[in-house]
Amino acid sequence: MSHLKYSVYPGFGEYVRDNLGYSQALRIGDRIECSGQGGWAVEVESGISFPEKLADEIAQAFKNVDLTLRDAGGKGWSQVFRINSYHTEITPEVSALMTENFRKWMPDHKPIWTQIGVKQLGVPDMNVELEVVAHDP
Repeated sequence: MSHLKYSVYPGFGEYVRDNLGYSQALRIGDRIECSGQGGWAVEVESGISFPEKLADEIAQAFKNVDLTLRDAGGKGWSQVFRINSYHTEITPEVSALMTENFRKWMPDHKPIWTQIGVKQLGVPDMNVELEVVAHDP
């Protein structure tokens, strides 16, 4: 599969590649597909950590998606056309926080979105994970 270009950003991305065996993004032609991005701190020197407040965790997940897309050679959220968001709890507050971040990061377009409630995510204490696909012509 040498025609596929995988990428990982410094810090957390390198950590999971080396320890868990997966990449943060994959470029296939003019598409960038991102693995789920949580609201973790990118620096992993003291272990994986999350903000205490849900609003901050969701905001950090959006920042991590932007970092992932740019590290893969894209231009960030402006190229995202599909979002799957996974939540340990879907409440009006969660939906409002997601909408707030959509407006901040994608003021000029409205992507397709599937919001999914799950019992647990891949890291303890994680409440949100964003999986996106972007078009980078």
